[in-house]
Amino acid sequence: MNITWPRLMFSVFGVSALLVGCAGAPTPQEAGGRLSTNMTDTRPSSPIQVVDSRDVSVSDLPTIVAQASAEKADADEPFDPFAKSDAGGGDEYDPWEPFNTKMFEFNRQMDRFVLKPVAKGYDFIVPDLVQVGISNMFYNLRFGPRFLNNVFQGKLKGAGIEVGRFLLNSTVGIAGFFDLAKKIDLVTPEEDFGQTLGFYGVKPGPYLVLPFMPPFTIRDFTGYVGDIFLNPINWLVAPIIEVDGVPSVIAHKNRTTTTIVQIGARVGEIVNERSRNLEKFQGVEEATLDLYTAVRNAYLQTRARMIKE
Repeated sequence: MNITWPRLMFSVFGVSALLVGCAGAPTPQEAGGRLSTNMTDTRPSSPIQVVDSRDVSVSDLPTIVAQASAEKADADEPFDPFAKSDAGGGDEYDPWEPFNTKMFEFNRQMDRFVLKPVAKGYDFIVPDLVQVGISNMFYNLRFGPRFLNNVFQGKLKGAGIEVGRFLLNSTVGIAGFFDLAKKIDLVTPEEDFGQTLGFYGVKPGPYLVLPFMPPFTIRDFTGYVGDIFLNPINWLVAPIIEVDGVPSVIAHKNRTTTTIVQIGARVGEIVNERSRNLEKFQGVEEATLDLYTAVRNAYLQTRARMIKE
């Protein structure tokens, strides 16, 4: 096995390419009153949604608060974004807070001055219907990790639903552009490798914020990298993981092509998702005084709940 580390890191940190003018795995999200009646979203409905916690761009960080708040409201439980999370004992779940707060503010400024302006231009050019379809396609392409993590956790029903969703949306849904599976209620909670590690008792570890990335715990960051390995696209289509004797759509020797495809796809997805959440992001940011603390605790609470489920 030959792991092409430069391209692996480009895939993990693909959004950084946007910040230097370049074009480079997750989940579509509901766009507050902008969805066409002909299109469907892959998430459970609630007033405000956010993409899966490991597949978001820096633009999605504050909306994690809104998602957790909406979920709590549905459960008739008061949501306190400043409550302690179950992710660790005392304040030890965020021992790197000085570093994290700096990275959080850096990400906010990158979003403000780079990503948001680009997303506004993209939103002006690309119709809402197309944006939803693109989100659906990216979600469909991440079938592999979702399926495998269902299997790893012994959730055979969920694995079967993922297979059904993929086959239906990939064929009748035109490569996943239309989420027809949602129309017939063929849905299941998303599973990722971070949740799989939690399922087997791995502790979350410290909270971590990295440049150009969503929030993590150490466990979830490990799971984020693990899902890169679990996605067959990274082996068989645009290989950032090369295995001797295993062919791929883009030949192993064409590493520049693979790099362009991986980074281009990642940046394109991030811009597409950011353009669909322009109003949501601004609303949450304006309504929250201590945004860092609210995002951190909402993230930890949401991840803990996902693992318990």
